[in-house]
Amino acid sequence: MRKPNVAFVCVHNSCRSQMAEALGKKLASDVFESHSAGTETKPRINQDAVRLMKQVHGIDMEKTQYSKLLSELPEIDIVITMGCNVQCPFLPCRHREDWGLDDPSGKEDEAFLDTMQRIEAKILDLNRRIAEGSIG
Repeated sequence: MRKPNVAFVCVHNSCRSQMAEALGKKLASDVFESHSAGTETKPRINQDAVRLMKQVHGIDMEKTQYSKLLSELPEIDIVITMGCNVQCPFLPCRHREDWGLDDPSGKEDEAFLDTMQRIEAKILDLNRRIAEGSIG
């Protein structure tokens, strides 16, 4: 049985969804496949997110990730929206939830670190729920 594909989605796919994809790959790759995408793309992943993910988790998101459109994703089982302040992108799936995270872009490092910590906790919870079979 294949692992479920989880898509972390926000509009620009440059910050929160990228951090979630990276943390999903690091913390939960034994249970689910992590992907991220948006309805629009940015030329680069948010550089504050890149710097802090390297410092805190030792992950260089620019080596393995880039800003992608929803159309570039494989078939998705679980969609996690990050907390859109505009219309959240839609993807067909078996399960959907919104994590309601504010975008730290343009803010101080503390905002990024708080968002990163919240994403990490949510990834671990999602990992547990999928492993138990309560979603997915």
